[in-house]
Amino acid sequence: MADIIGLVLPFFGMILLGYVVARITKQPVEALGWLNTFIIYIALPALFFKLVAKTPVEQLTRVDFILANISATYLIFGLIFATGLWLRRATVGEATIQGLAAAYGNIGYMGPGLALLAFGEPAAVPVALVFCFENMLHFTVAPALMALAGGEKQPPLRIAGGVLHKIVTHPFIIATAAGFAAAFAGFEPPAPLQRLIDYLAQAAAPCALFAMGVTLALRPLKRVPVEIGYIVPAKLLLLPVTMYLVLGLAGNFDPVWVFTAVLLAALPTATNVFVIGQQYGVWQERASATILITTVLSVATVTILLYLIKSGLLPGDPFP
Repeated sequence: MADIIGLVLPFFGMILLGYVVARITKQPVEALGWLNTFIIYIALPALFFKLVAKTPVEQLTRVDFILANISATYLIFGLIFATGLWLRRATVGEATIQGLAAAYGNIGYMGPGLALLAFGEPAAVPVALVFCFENMLHFTVAPALMALAGGEKQPPLRIAGGVLHKIVTHPFIIATAAGFAAAFAGFEPPAPLQRLIDYLAQAAAPCALFAMGVTLALRPLKRVPVEIGYIVPAKLLLLPVTMYLVLGLAGNFDPVWVFTAVLLAALPTATNVFVIGQQYGVWQERASATILITTVLSVATVTILLYLIKSGLLPGDPFP
């Protein structure tokens, strides 16, 4: 257990440092702009490219893994969406943000660093696949449902074009696609370029976690929604359990791939959920509260999950 705590505490410690520094220095939110630019456009893309480019081609085409992962994620999205719509009498827009709060984990900022620390470089490909295909679906589902709710005033073709543009121009997805191309072509960057990529990749996790802590500090908890009572357990407990079972039923996957997908499913709600809520003027403060609460509680839930994995109490295949 001491090894697991030693793994998790520095990771969440970076988030805490960002939170504390933001509280002490009281910089405006705009001060985070260039750091976020570096993370999103430079450091994390370098990490994704580096890891995917070194992966054997046959591991990059596991459609069965992709479909199983997306199915588990959207089972939980559908459950929470329906709960919000019919139990809480929420609008379609509000139910959409609630569903995303339960299904959209912080797989960009937290996922790569934690998965690679826990499982090493074999976790790189499942991290990249989960990130790319989940984000593609989230980028598609959110505007589609908001259009259905009336929160999107543009014509359907323009909405579809905007979604496609957002997907194909996202830096993480471009970098992963470039990594796929490099892997298929057998391309190896020249030594100076590879060294630069390595430096940038090493900066990705600490910068992203620090920025996440700052973001949480700049969005203080103002309102705890009633929906937290079912969204938080769904995000931190039900989604990873569902992911584990669906992957077990779907095929014979490498245990590292299973554990990586389960770990990513167990991460707290992504800050992008607040951004989407803000974009459409729906459930903004409550989305912010959900992100903060799931992040704090995930210190315990992620630690327990890693202990179960590392101790062997959680087998790689739930249905041997």
